[in-house]
Amino acid sequence: MNVKSVEKENGKAKVVVEIEKAEFETALNKAYAKCRKDIMIPGFRKGKAPRKVVEGMYGATVFYEDAVNEIFPEIYTAAITEQQIKAVGMPSVSDMDTPAEGGVILTVVTELYPEVTLGDYKGIEVPKNAVSVGKADVDAELSRMADRNSRIETVERAAAMGDTVVLDFEGFDNGVPFDGGKAEGYSLTLGSGSFVPGFEEALVGLSAGDEKDVDVTFPKDYTPELAGKPVVFKCKIHEVKQTIKPELDDEFAKDVSEFDTLAALKKDIKARLTKERQEAADRAFENAAVELAGKNMTCEIPACMIDEQVDKHMEQFAYQLQMQGMKLEDYAKMMGGDLNAMRQSMRPMAETTVRSNILLSEIVNVENIEVSDEEVDAEIARLAEQYQMEAEKVREAVDMNALKADLAAKKAVKLIVDNAVAVEEKPAKKAPKKAAKTEEAAAPEAEAEKPAEE
Repeated sequence: MNVKSVEKENGKAKVVVEIEKAEFETALNKAYAKCRKDIMIPGFRKGKAPRKVVEGMYGATVFYEDAVNEIFPEIYTAAITEQQIKAVGMPSVSDMDTPAEGGVILTVVTELYPEVTLGDYKGIEVPKNAVSVGKADVDAELSRMADRNSRIETVERAAAMGDTVVLDFEGFDNGVPFDGGKAEGYSLTLGSGSFVPGFEEALVGLSAGDEKDVDVTFPKDYTPELAGKPVVFKCKIHEVKQTIKPELDDEFAKDVSEFDTLAALKKDIKARLTKERQEAADRAFENAAVELAGKNMTCEIPACMIDEQVDKHMEQFAYQLQMQGMKLEDYAKMMGGDLNAMRQSMRPMAETTVRSNILLSEIVNVENIEVSDEEVDAEIARLAEQYQMEAEKVREAVDMNALKADLAAKKAVKLIVDNAVAVEEKPAKKAPKKAAKTEEAAAPEAEAEKPAEE
């Protein structure tokens, strides 16, 4: 393999590579060996025709394309390594020449890793919210804990907001039942807002055994068949249930936690909420700092890098859906779109991710950030504990270069964050007031606003 020329322009490289006759002959033989089992030539059993016979019938270049595909990955990698080309995306062969003396000359086009000019990444001002946990936050968490530990009992009284009623219902549009409007033994918590507005309120005051026709109008943004239509639901109440929350006292604290008093439980809740909010604020600050440093960087990102990141986001999301028993295609349809629309919606996030990765890689180079063997060992140990594997098994399974690059990138993030200046989040600007009217123009309006004198 011989690189004859390299041209770089507009973020792309055009590399002309010569594959010598002997090297290409080896590739032709491999291509023929893979194809021969399916070749039928008169006078030969299937797959037994010699290569020269096949070439004589179909042309001397019949195996050229397959041979190029066979040898291309190896020669392409060798060529860009020799020329120290940082290529991204999938390369393409734009031209193939076959000299009379044998061999082949390929013109390969590939996109280049972008040129990067770092902007400010040290000392940048980044908004950060102050963390606070008040009495209302602790009370709200206690209320949620009480909800989770509530019990439901059937009561012999009329239903009230907050109660759960077990009912049968069927909806009618001008006296005709409509699809999806019928259920039996349905449990509905009044006040949950899960039904059409007005439906739940109409059931307040009903007791077990009561029947009622409930008139409601579907919202205008409902399904086209029922949007804005007045309908009637025939309802029958079978049971009324009351949710009984436990008293928030020391006994409650003992039942739901390791603490003996409600005061101790409240203190623990406040400490936990503070820790969670502080961690969330720190993550948001870190993400905002890296994103801002990325915006300060000058870099034309090739579309192929964003496409590859979109693919990764799609794969990750598909895996998450699979864990929930759902396919990506079905989710897209459920959301009223398709996979292409989903890909487009992920592009801004993918571009931010790619920009951040490029930023961190450049900072690693500029700042000469290195990863020690001790740091690698510590990360291997952490992964081994996380996945409950032996350290050596983890070391065999992971790409060590990728692991070191990831650790170096984390150091770059820490450098940005440690040097960032936290500033208080500024409130959103209010809309500017309209220009004041002239006294003459405002007078009639002012008169109109005065109450009529008796």
